Amino acid sequence: MSTSAIRVSDVRKVYRHYGRRKTFGTLKSALLSGGVLRQLKADDVFEALKGVSFEVAAGRTFGIIGRNGSGKSTMLKLIAGIGKPTSGTVDVHGRVSALIELGAGFHPEISGRENVFINGMMLGLSKREIARRFDEIVAFAELQEFIDAPVKTYSSGMYMRLGFSVAIHVDPDVLLVDEVLAVGDEAFTHKCFDKLGELRRRCRTILLVTHSLELVTRFCDEALWLDAGVVRAQGDPRRIVDAYLMDVARAEDQALARLGASAGSIATLDGPEVADGGHAIDTAGSAPSPAVDAAAPPDMSKAVEGRWGTREAEIVGVELTRHDGTAAHVFQSGEPMDIRLRIRARERLTDFVFGIGLFNADGICCYGTNTLIEGAAPGELSGDSEVVFHIERLDLVDGSYKVDVAVHRENGAPYDYHRLLYTFRVTSRTRDTGIFRPAHRWTFAGGVRVTGL
Repeated sequence: MSTSAIRVSDVRKVYRHYGRRKTFGTLKSALLSGGVLRQLKADDVFEALKGVSFEVAAGRTFGIIGRNGSGKSTMLKLIAGIGKPTSGTVDVHGRVSALIELGAGFHPEISGRENVFINGMMLGLSKREIARRFDEIVAFAELQEFIDAPVKTYSSGMYMRLGFSVAIHVDPDVLLVDEVLAVGDEAFTHKCFDKLGELRRRCRTILLVTHSLELVTRFCDEALWLDAGVVRAQGDPRRIVDAYLMDVARAEDQALARLGASAGSIATLDGPEVADGGHAIDTAGSAPSPAVDAAAPPDMSKAVEGRWGTREAEIVGVELTRHDGTAAHVFQSGEPMDIRLRIRARERLTDFVFGIGLFNADGICCYGTNTLIEGAAPGELSGDSEVVFHIERLDLVDGSYKVDVAVHRENGAPYDYHRLLYTFRVTSRTRDTGIFRPAHRWTFAGGVRVTGL
């Protein structure tokens, strides 16, 4: 027997898309028109997998990760035998049990009991073998009271529990699992993982497609990263997950940079009033251009995204940077961040204050301050200047955040106020909750022992 439970060699999968086409009333009219072949030609093709190759050794747990649309589920269906590759080969050794789509293979009109027998036989068990395992299957699915009810009356969680129970109790050599475990409640999910752990100890091969990166690093022996139908990387789960997260962060950073660039021209969105000398923000450093500007809202706590002010001094550039000065929009929790403002004063000013505010995605203020609050007395502001707000540790939890920046008079009257125009994201492998993540540590004494902290 081969040491590889699964071998995928140069697999391509192409889907053909057909648009709306002329229909023929009869076969005779179709033949007479001479356009049958032309009408059957696909409008477009989509290559879901582009020459994918990998092997899964027998007894290993193998994870496949990637963005939506990367080809993960397509790959799993080809391995399960649900579809055939356009080219290339897929070889699987041993009995395969697949939990790919919620309730796949269940007939809604018949009872759960009948579906267990039908599903079990489809997976290669005899009727006698299913009968011997039936009570264990039902007990694991926690469906004793509902097993004789039509499956169409089941909730999505009941569907998932029964499908998973049948799949693991056929004693497969190869178990294929897609994202369906996300449907179960917390207690049942733990029970599923315990069962998967039991299969691992019995040296069964498990192929797991999931968006749960923590599950991949904790549970899998090896991981594969699919991206747009091609293999980006394969190997140690933590290394692959870290590479994937870095790529996601780069993509987010680029998206937020584009959002920031578009926010730079949002001064035209606030209203019909035009402030004297109003100018649009100049994030690229070019000369400002005229723009519509609104008066300051009466209640700042209810103000929405926008820009306003009299513009005797204006903020012509805003940049978020790392400690080394490189521009970024995605930061790790706990790392430094600088908010850099380029200020242009159209006349000499002696009454000015610089302000910063950080808000989470719900609009809750995480932190706000200004130079007046912190005791700075204004001296003189003229021409072009740079103001940098240094954050030594960005101790925020994982999430998206918005930035307010402002230059205004000591009485609060704004020269230039940018409300919620700049977005950044904080990433963290720690899934804590709230807003602020203070520096902290745990200590333990007495009869308690933990590891990993």
